[in-house]
Amino acid sequence: MNKQEEPNQTPVTQLFSHLKFENNQFQHQPGSVFGNTALIVGTTIGAGILGLPAVTLTSGIIPSTILLIIVWVYTLISGLLIAELTLNVMHIEGITHIGLLAIIEKILGKMGARIAGIAYVFNHYALLVAYMTEGGEVLTTTVNQVWKLENILPHWPGIISFFLIFGGLMYWGKDSLIEKINGLFIIILLAAFIGLLILGGMQFKPSQLLVQNWQAVGSSIAVMYVAMFFHSIIPLVVTQLEGDIVKIRQSMIIGSLIPLFMFLAWNAIILGCITPDTLQDNFSNERAFNPLQILRNGESGQWFAMLLSIFSEFAIITSFIGITYGLADFFKDVFTITKSEISRLPLYSLVLLPPLSFGTLNPSIFLDALKYTGAFSVSILAGIMPALMSWKQHQKPAFTNSNSQTLVPGGKITLIILIIGGLFLIVRQLFSIQRFPL
Repeated sequence: MNKQEEPNQTPVTQLFSHLKFENNQFQHQPGSVFGNTALIVGTTIGAGILGLPAVTLTSGIIPSTILLIIVWVYTLISGLLIAELTLNVMHIEGITHIGLLAIIEKILGKMGARIAGIAYVFNHYALLVAYMTEGGEVLTTTVNQVWKLENILPHWPGIISFFLIFGGLMYWGKDSLIEKINGLFIIILLAAFIGLLILGGMQFKPSQLLVQNWQAVGSSIAVMYVAMFFHSIIPLVVTQLEGDIVKIRQSMIIGSLIPLFMFLAWNAIILGCITPDTLQDNFSNERAFNPLQILRNGESGQWFAMLLSIFSEFAIITSFIGITYGLADFFKDVFTITKSEISRLPLYSLVLLPPLSFGTLNPSIFLDALKYTGAFSVSILAGIMPALMSWKQHQKPAFTNSNSQTLVPGGKITLIILIIGGLFLIVRQLFSIQRFPL
């Protein structure tokens, strides 16, 4: 290799620079690791954290903890793979921003983009159904406790109230107002979480560590996968960090580790506060089997129940805001491609009314919605699709002749593992629908 060839073989660590013209000169405004780490953390913490205790209760703290770490490794690898794909497409095409669905279309063609689009819409609709049903249930439980109603309210008024309050906020509120409200809600969310850890730690029962049912742990994989999903914003992170590999890797590792630690602590605290007597009293009641609902009813003290309701509701609201924005932007892009126009009222009706209908008709659909979106949508978007894209991208001459980036080691072995993992989730969920154990 001669000296003239060496510069072409040096890996590119930064694709471009964000420049803004101020005071008669260009100012470099690079994205920060802290800001993008916070973006990943905020995106990851959502309904999945609320669904975890219900699906991990039967397996126990230790088995579910180990599985959570395994799922985190899987989702981190697939996330880094999406970042790698984004970098390489941006490098080959000479562009500074591209979305996940556009990346899929460029590599896998229109058919791949259609499949991904269906998975994307299903994912967002399923999550909105989960948010509305669980958010409405928390509102109903709170009203029943505060007013001490003798006749317990049904859950559908809470779901409709949640839709009117926060759906109305999304429709009528300005973006700047919603951003400020969301920031305030996140502060409340974190404060409630810290309080829960303190109070829950005081009530933690070490005997719960002995509960270990390894055969039951597999039923929680889909919800864990939803809980760890942040992959749709990875192209945005790559753009904001100017394609800087080191910063991207740092943001994604730290940004996914923080939710992992929160999930592990949350799962251990909630499961550690459920006594065997409580299980025996509530196991036969399918709706009360949700440990969060049991604890919200005051099983572990009034303050713990209050903080749990606050944390649950604000975790749902902050995620509801992000998912609503994401689905609205998707439909805007669809109508732009078809050269059609859609006003605000039809747009938000398309986004919010279908999940409201499903949630009102089936208020107990929360966990099922999380399982289905984890098994089908997330496994496709954050497992199978990235592996297939990487496999195909490595076969293109434009890729092999370019200065490509590699964030994920292991080559085709890693890609095969990702594909098998995604297919396993899909097949397992299909078998569970048919009531066949797997």
